[in-house]
Amino acid sequence: LLYTAKIIALPILEWVKNHRDVLKAEWAGSLRRGKETIGDIDILCVAKDGEKVIEDFVKKWGKREILAKGKTKGSIITEEGIQVDLRVVNKNEFGSALQYFTGSKNHNIELREFALKKGYTINEYGIFKIGEKEKQIGGKEEKEIYETLGMEWIPPELREARGEIEAALKGELPELVKLKDIKGDLHIHSKYSDGANSILEIAKEAEKLGYEWIVIADHSMSLKVAGGVSIEDLKKKKKEIEEINKKTKVLVIYGTEVDILDDGNLDYPEDVLKDFDFVIAAIHTGFKQPQEKITNRVIKALSNPYVDMFAHPTGRLIGKRDGYEINLDKVLEVAKKYKKLIEINAFPERQDLQDFYCKKAKEMGILLGIGTDAHSISQLYYMDIGVTVARRGWLEKRNILNTFTKKEISDYIKKRKKRGV
Repeated sequence: LLYTAKIIALPILEWVKNHRDVLKAEWAGSLRRGKETIGDIDILCVAKDGEKVIEDFVKKWGKREILAKGKTKGSIITEEGIQVDLRVVNKNEFGSALQYFTGSKNHNIELREFALKKGYTINEYGIFKIGEKEKQIGGKEEKEIYETLGMEWIPPELREARGEIEAALKGELPELVKLKDIKGDLHIHSKYSDGANSILEIAKEAEKLGYEWIVIADHSMSLKVAGGVSIEDLKKKKKEIEEINKKTKVLVIYGTEVDILDDGNLDYPEDVLKDFDFVIAAIHTGFKQPQEKITNRVIKALSNPYVDMFAHPTGRLIGKRDGYEINLDKVLEVAKKYKKLIEINAFPERQDLQDFYCKKAKEMGILLGIGTDAHSISQLYYMDIGVTVARRGWLEKRNILNTFTKKEISDYIKKRKKRGV
């Protein structure tokens, strides 16, 4: 998983950057592109003494196994069983090597084909004018590769051969959302259902993250396995949130993750639903139902005036459980019709909505929201994964509700609570 790969790769990359002989270093490959799952971890560096760096690298990190140790490349298996390759490249070739080893394969093929038409050739050593191969035109910095071809530098997350080269040539690449743009988290569980922390503890941690607001969205009453909140306990929860909001900087929003029942109705009656400030609808049961039934359940739920967002749209858990059969194209049409949000669930095993559907939702004018689905305060830091999915989906600040300020989200809720808008 992307999150696991980052945890493994970050200390290694920091160690490489801080090595006395290293001038610069960066990770590459699918990790740099932010793919939902990662194979090997690739790190590139420029060094004064590359052989010494490789020797120290394999000694420090190859505790489980050393696969290769040469003058310019070392390859090891970490204690977690992940392969990490470190390559030392010349300083004048760092940018071209970074571009080459970042990929994707399809992006690089399209880029090379375009370069050939313009009279250039590209490889890991640089960009060259055809007929003058001994003369490198660019390659020290990655942006030189793209600029030589008359296009904008393309963010790594977009390099999947999905129209990014055409957009870069026209100067029409999106200004991708960044983690620093995020003002709040739309999907957090507290002790009221199956979360590990109190609402106050969550609010304090959110304040450390620099958030302006959070949505506490505990499970609804029928999901007993997840400690679904009874209607009686909801009154207590709402009162607690009102008290917390008197003494914290972070606005705590009274929400719920309400189950979509077998017939498409919701797990709380409408007089309870209308009292929430933010309602997330989700499927947790009936995964093996036919596509038409699952899809119709969701469509009916989205037509409910009190629902704000549809959570983890496919229900998948990467590497553990396939998602349910659902016609997301139909669901997106209904979300557009009723002006409902679709969630990007940032939980590492979910990463759901997938990036290509994020791009489609954006093109349809559907607002998306990122929820960590956190069940402990440590999981609030999954937001980074959700932002990466959003970036791979070409999303900008304006496409994501999480970038709203406290005042903007408050105004949005007031408007939505009229339930006719």
